[in-house]
Amino acid sequence: MSEPTFAMLCCAHGAETSVKSEMAAAGWRLAFSRPGFVTAKHDDQVELPSGIFVRTAARSIGQVRSTDGAEQVKSLVQSLKEKTPNQPYDQLHVWPKDRAPIGRFGFEPGADEVSTAVAGAIYQGLGKDWLRCDAPNRIAQPEERVLDVVLVEPSHWFFGTHVANTWPTRWPGAVQPIQTKEEPVSRAYYKAAEAIAWSGFDIQSGDLAVEVGSAPGGACGRLLEMGCRVIGIDPAEMDPRIDEHPNFRHIRARAGDLPRKEYRGAKWLLVDSNVKPNQTLTTVSNIVTHSHSSIQGLLLTLKLGSYEAVERMDAWIARIQKWNPKSIQVRQLARNKCEVCCAVEF
Repeated sequence: MSEPTFAMLCCAHGAETSVKSEMAAAGWRLAFSRPGFVTAKHDDQVELPSGIFVRTAARSIGQVRSTDGAEQVKSLVQSLKEKTPNQPYDQLHVWPKDRAPIGRFGFEPGADEVSTAVAGAIYQGLGKDWLRCDAPNRIAQPEERVLDVVLVEPSHWFFGTHVANTWPTRWPGAVQPIQTKEEPVSRAYYKAAEAIAWSGFDIQSGDLAVEVGSAPGGACGRLLEMGCRVIGIDPAEMDPRIDEHPNFRHIRARAGDLPRKEYRGAKWLLVDSNVKPNQTLTTVSNIVTHSHSSIQGLLLTLKLGSYEAVERMDAWIARIQKWNPKSIQVRQLARNKCEVCCAVEF
């Protein structure tokens, strides 16, 4: 009889039911969970769970609980010695589970002051015997073995391991570390940066990209940084920093009202409009299925409204399939609120 697999997963605060449904269908039995965090067991040695709403997944090793930080680090080291002896890790990733829905009260996912301090203490406690990295929370290289520590509460840590093999699995907590020279126009900048990296789209300097729902210009700012020529389509005003850029053109209109010639020559299309998915899909369908469309890659955000709408996801994906794409990827990005990103390649 094979050994069971224990998994620990992080997701957006509120997406747990969707994660549990995805896991249960694959034979996982659910265990401990909190908003933004789920653990489960499978009777066989299997691949870690995956799904649209699974942000991170790791093979669970154990948990430690104490109000004494030094005692927690000591317990963590002891558990590693007992359960994974002589198995040093390439990277150490430490982060808190989401404490609130993304965007509520300004909350954003990723490391905070507490988890940064904890990461430093764990790094010092484990030392060179256990860690090959020069600091915690570095971006992992492909195929590196990562020790994950999730702060479910400051006094309650779960820890496990995963192998970095995609961009999200290389980032601490699957949140893309990105440093900007100045404050972006809006948080859409970070969403676009993550979506572009995750999608694998080969966006090159000089390419023409169109964004539908562009105001005030966060995503356009990321595309302009990459050297793209950018058309922003939105009835609302753009931030002057974007509007005055020499490689940017603003069309003040709704995408559905524009003649298809406005999209001629565009290789990349980003759509992030505050409308319901069916309306968004109708607008995008008219663009990408046009006989003169040159779109090679589409990053499409579908606004769910609530997680109950997940039951309609299959129907939405079926509509996208009718556009005859080469591939479709769907993921709730770390920066997504109650929405998902579809990366569609033509």
